[in-house]
Amino acid sequence: MNRKHLKHKLSTLALSMFRKDFFGIYHGSISAKVESNCFIINTKEAIFDAINEDSLIELYFKKDYRWNQASLDANIHHSIYSQMSDAKFISFSMPPFTVAYSLNHNIIVPKDYFGYKEIGSIEIVNPKQFDDWYERAQSEIAYYFLSKKTDIMVIRGYGIYTFNRDLHEMAKKIAILEKSCRLLLLDSSKVDSSFD
Repeated sequence: MNRKHLKHKLSTLALSMFRKDFFGIYHGSISAKVESNCFIINTKEAIFDAINEDSLIELYFKKDYRWNQASLDANIHHSIYSQMSDAKFISFSMPPFTVAYSLNHNIIVPKDYFGYKEIGSIEIVNPKQFDDWYERAQSEIAYYFLSKKTDIMVIRGYGIYTFNRDLHEMAKKIAILEKSCRLLLLDSSKVDSSFD
């Protein structure tokens, strides 16, 4: 796939995910592997509803000056790409219902049909302390994917890391999980209000 077309696909998906509140204005990351030792990722200054050529940067695994302009998540994406052969696309998003649900639960067990069929239950990973999370995240996220043989990781109070060979499948999984968490929260609030 040529780089221009790939950047357009990333831009289109970023806008869609921004509109769904999966990305903040400056929060989140999205990338695509273009060669065995190279990937495209958003820059630090990327605004997700207006990703363009200037908002995406090509990074080689061997670090150079371009890494200074890249997303803070570039090291995490690099670690996943270098260890997961199935990773063609990666995103870090913060869907609000999923993050809210993660605050008070240890596992997500969808009660809706699509969540149950497409995702099944997902463990919520506790990062323990946020003070040194970015130093640990690079190795802990890649290790989680390898050891659990999964392509999605929900991190308590932080967000979702996911990868896939197909960009649309990756986005679909995030959307289904977010809808499932929204339904779980609505269901629990209905139960809570019945005790009032």
